[in-house]
Amino acid sequence: MKHVDIYTDGACSGNPGIGGWAAILIYCGHEKEISGYNKDTTNNRMELFAVIQGLRQLKERCDVTIYSDSAYVCNAFLENWIQGWQANDWKTASKERVKNDDLWKLLVMECNNHQVRFVKVKGHADNAYNNRCDKAAVQEIKQFKALLASE
Repeated sequence: MKHVDIYTDGACSGNPGIGGWAAILIYCGHEKEISGYNKDTTNNRMELFAVIQGLRQLKERCDVTIYSDSAYVCNAFLENWIQGWQANDWKTASKERVKNDDLWKLLVMECNNHQVRFVKVKGHADNAYNNRCDKAAVQEIKQFKALLASE
């Protein structure tokens, strides 16, 4: 099975506000960078969307390591929140609906197509790929704001 590393990040200008996301896929020394924006979203949604979009780039079942600075995304898998949410029909321990359950369900679906593990990296630190993702996500926000300003 092919191994792919995927670095992801999401950003938001205002929360909610205009959001950006980015992912860098690395396979055998080759890199592919993808990014985009959403005009009305939250930071957590952009973090989730970046991982979903990264996984959607894969054309076959792969062994994947996701690197993210989002505790929200990583801890859901590393601390088994996902299994609890699914067992409780997407409700938290306090019986509240899980926020962003639409994206969590999509992410679970994408993860089921691959062998996925999550690694939490420190944000805005010494991880060059995470920093590149952050820069790309923020650039998406800037470009969308510039587009709005020119209309």
